[in-house]
Amino acid sequence: MAVAATALTTDTTSDELVKSRIENGRYVNSFNPEFKFPSPALTLKWILFAPDNKRLPSTIQELDKMLPVIQHEKPNELYRITPGLRFIWIGHASCFIQMNNFRFLVDPVFSERRKRFRPPALSINDLPDDLDAILISHNHFDHLDYPSVRSLNERYGERLTWFCGRGSRQWFLDSQVENVVELDWWEEHHFPKKQVNISFCPAQHWSRRTPFDLNKSLWGGYAVWDATHRFYFAGDTGYTHNISIFRQIGKKYGPFDLSAIPIGAYEPRWMMEAQHVSPDEAVQIHMDVQSKKSIGIHWGTWASGNEYFLEPPEKLSQAVKNNQLDPSSFIVVKHGEIFDLP
Repeated sequence: MAVAATALTTDTTSDELVKSRIENGRYVNSFNPEFKFPSPALTLKWILFAPDNKRLPSTIQELDKMLPVIQHEKPNELYRITPGLRFIWIGHASCFIQMNNFRFLVDPVFSERRKRFRPPALSINDLPDDLDAILISHNHFDHLDYPSVRSLNERYGERLTWFCGRGSRQWFLDSQVENVVELDWWEEHHFPKKQVNISFCPAQHWSRRTPFDLNKSLWGGYAVWDATHRFYFAGDTGYTHNISIFRQIGKKYGPFDLSAIPIGAYEPRWMMEAQHVSPDEAVQIHMDVQSKKSIGIHWGTWASGNEYFLEPPEKLSQAVKNNQLDPSSFIVVKHGEIFDLP
């Protein structure tokens, strides 16, 4: 059902695509001059004073009932042998996608680097032998995990193509990963072996892995498409009110058959709003990019925000209803659940 944009949008979108920009040697959110990086003082205030409403169950048994993880005994049955689009949520922002015969991961994190309250639904050993590519949205530790990168590289080597934003390629080379494609916003790469196109798309976020590399590399999301399907991965992002980068993405690459859009780690808003969308804003992105179906990710794995751990899907459902959308148009799935589009 088509609806008018909600009050979230105060859009001044033009036909001119927003470009990445470097100021004083660091990338900036060029479309939002008011973006404020979460300062150490603000982070300390969050840690010390923000109400923590996560209310995680005290036992694994309770968690298994409330937020089950589907484990597959026959991994070879996970992967399509017929045309179509398949999505499996591994956890947080880690996803497996198969678009016809093109198989790829986004932001794979399989380790316990940070204490996760839900395990990954797939292991590296579960993955297909003919995995084609890995797309990395940005270099935060919950999206780019060195132990996972090392293990994937040990298994696949140069058979696997890695994609990342500008400024990140050297990190992969230093990690002995050789087959790396570095992209700027709107830059496209054609994957001739599978006749697939990949574009790095803008997002409102930031990057850092050490005290010395703040915003030295570019963050973003991805559009992936072939002759029959279009997929969008938003990455980590806040919602952009002055210029809707998401409408630009939808206009250039949509409509999308399926999108993976973050819905968690949004409280407290005074800390998270600039960098993580709320479920209401996630629904606005869903409409902006012209997504036919969307799945909510970036929740239910790490206690990253202060909201109740099961609140994101509840608020998502309400936001879908408030916008008079089909309830099935933007959903959540269980960890490990197989979601197929023909």
